Amino acid sequence: MCLAIPGKIVEIVDVENRIAKVEVGGVKRNINIGMLPENETHVGDYVLIHVGFAMSKVDEHEAEETLRVLKELGEYQNEFEQFQIVVE
Repeated sequence: MCLAIPGKIVEIVDVENRIAKVEVGGVKRNINIGMLPENETHVGDYVLIHVGFAMSKVDEHEAEETLRVLKELGEYQNEFEQFQIVVE
């Protein structure tokens, strides 16, 4: 299964090579923004990230909602794993 994670562009690190720093849940990483239109990608934009590449832009509300759902799924996964340990 492939999953794209939303992140916020906080800095353009390398203009020529189209590298930006994004923040996802307090963690900052460099990603490639070369697949997005150069003149339409700015600091403050939210993007969907997959394997180090920004695949598309999303609005802030969509990004926050996606992160909320992913966090909930992670919490459910933790509960499920704890249940498995008890059952086994």
